[in-house]
Amino acid sequence: MFDVLVTVLVGLASASYHTQNHGASWPLVVLVQAALTVPLLVRRIWPAAVFGWLFVVSAAAGLWNVGLVVSFALLVALYTVAAMRPRRVALVAAVLLAGGVVVAASQLSSIQWWHAAILGLGMVAAALALGLYAATRRAYLQELHDRAARAEHERDQQKELAAAAERARITREMHDIVAHHLAVMIALSDGAAAASATASPQAADAMRTVSATGRQALADTRRLLSGPAEAGPGNGREPLPDLGGIDALVAGVRAAGLPVSYEVHGAPVALSAGVQLTVYRLIQEALTNTLKHAGPGASAVVRLAYLPGEVRLDVEDDGAGARALQPASTGRGLTGMQQRVQTFDGQVEAGPRSPAGWRVSARLRLGQDGLA
Repeated sequence: MFDVLVTVLVGLASASYHTQNHGASWPLVVLVQAALTVPLLVRRIWPAAVFGWLFVVSAAAGLWNVGLVVSFALLVALYTVAAMRPRRVALVAAVLLAGGVVVAASQLSSIQWWHAAILGLGMVAAALALGLYAATRRAYLQELHDRAARAEHERDQQKELAAAAERARITREMHDIVAHHLAVMIALSDGAAAASATASPQAADAMRTVSATGRQALADTRRLLSGPAEAGPGNGREPLPDLGGIDALVAGVRAAGLPVSYEVHGAPVALSAGVQLTVYRLIQEALTNTLKHAGPGASAVVRLAYLPGEVRLDVEDDGAGARALQPASTGRGLTGMQQRVQTFDGQVEAGPRSPAGWRVSARLRLGQDGLA
């Protein structure tokens, strides 16, 4: 609709000139002006082609009667070329039109023709400048749009990365909590089944059923936690454990039938909540593995040492379960240990002892103030 309006206005402006100058027959004037005006309807589809057509028609008509070429159509076409085509094309079109204006002015005005030429060249310069300004503004707006789209895309990516990291953290927490308590429940069930095997066969069968159910629940939990976890911390739940909960953790393992000693070496320093949670989870995971793999008659020791600039943790058992464990590169528990310790620029090692048993050793680096 806008192009139609522009075409009509250009046609009316040209008609006002030709009604006062009868240098040519009306049929020829109408034909030439139609050829110079109608193509403006498609100027934004083929800007360079429309300008070329108008320039050729004007040159041909000027050879017959220079008065026929008086029209604003070429100025509109030049503006469109400058706004939508490369700057090099716009400059070439402007030079061609400027030359045509000078020639037409010299033919139309024999006395002081340069006045008309200056006016025409000014109009050419204005059309070129407006077109270049429109092109620059369009490019600027497009750049702003692209930046906004990139920023939105990067924001979505950051959200996805943060959500994935949170899901991984929750998965580790769920594994540590559920696997530990299920392992304790299985150990207690096995012990109760063995103790009641002679006194009450039905009770023994019931406890064996509980133990089998616990093992199945542990396997299902591990399969479930291999994907995204949807639970989250907070919302009225108990606070995350810290070093103060190690005694209760060790006591629970002892109640499950595994003798555990807990030793603290060095002068305790203030540790951040993250370091305390990591130490607690390392002990929990190591003792859970000991319950599952150390074998009958095994015992374990937990040593927590405060050293300059770091905290060292060692969890050892003297059982025979080291032969049954998989390498440290497999299993979600040991992988979780490595991920937790790496958060504090630390190291963790897990491997068999000689002649039997298993050792988990971790070192967490601390800052100058003792916090990690």
